[in-house]
Amino acid sequence: MEFSVKTIKGFAAEAATALSRAVQYTEEKLGTSEKTELDAHFESLCESCDKTRFWTEKIVSKTESVLQPNPNTRVEDYLFEKFDKKKDRLSNLENLGKDMIDAGLHFGPGTVYGSALIKVGQTQQKLGKAEREFVTKSYKSFVHPLRKFLDEDVRTVLKERKVLEAKRLDLDAAKNRLRKARTAESQENAKPELIAKEIDQAEEDLKSTQEGFNRQVEITKILLEGLNSAQTNHVRCLSEFVESQIEYYANCHNFMCELQRELACVSLSTVSGGIHRKSQVQANDICSPTDELKLPNGRKRARVLYDYDAHDSSELSLMANEVIIVSQSPELDADWMLGERGTQRGKVPIAYLEILS
Repeated sequence: MEFSVKTIKGFAAEAATALSRAVQYTEEKLGTSEKTELDAHFESLCESCDKTRFWTEKIVSKTESVLQPNPNTRVEDYLFEKFDKKKDRLSNLENLGKDMIDAGLHFGPGTVYGSALIKVGQTQQKLGKAEREFVTKSYKSFVHPLRKFLDEDVRTVLKERKVLEAKRLDLDAAKNRLRKARTAESQENAKPELIAKEIDQAEEDLKSTQEGFNRQVEITKILLEGLNSAQTNHVRCLSEFVESQIEYYANCHNFMCELQRELACVSLSTVSGGIHRKSQVQANDICSPTDELKLPNGRKRARVLYDYDAHDSSELSLMANEVIIVSQSPELDADWMLGERGTQRGKVPIAYLEILS
């Protein structure tokens, strides 16, 4: 790499400036040098900027934790987002729904348990899809705008504040040089011509640095005041986030109510850790109260008293406590009735039934 004389002089000038600032900063910390103070309004704007940055970063971080609780997945999604690569993955609810549906198919969609697993699994998939849509909308309407505000607006202000601090150090260093030059003027062995020249140079440097400092103060102040106006946009983003939550939870409520109606109408048997008998009691409220009236003549509801395994294809397997539709058939013996469960039909023993209507 070739270095010209101009480049070397530039490096030397930058090094001298950095050294001067370091010396000035150290003297201020030690209390041996004065520091130019900014006005109270400007300091208030800086304090407001720091608080805005702190709380915005915290809100973005906590929102991301809510939308994606797994920190490893958040990091992975962030990297894919940075590299502009989209990666679709099933949510935990969708994976649960898939396994439930597969299990239901294994047990048999014609069985009560298998049918229930499939219904619940399908609802879990709906919930998972709704969750993914909610997360996508929340990132787009709330997280991304706030993150953009931090990456662009706040970062620009912080950069200009660093420039202002550097110019402030240069200004105070120029003041110290002028003060020292004037102090040297009163010494007995001082040379008037050199001292006068040094004072003129110090005054010129002070004037130049003062102008640069004042200009940077105005630039930084305008940017700081602009941060407050961004809150209007943040309120809009926050409203959209709330709307997304309302839509998401409303969809989830509708999905679960629909599932509850389906399960209550099926009247699943109560098992340890499963759905309680309460579902059967609620069936009269959740299912249409006119269902009994819709049954044609001769068809009745019956509750299964005991489990029954079909011996051949003409019979219908039963599970205790489920409710089925039964009817008499002249083709069957007196001990048998024709049972219906959805699309399944077969003969069932009367001894296993309790006629409800």
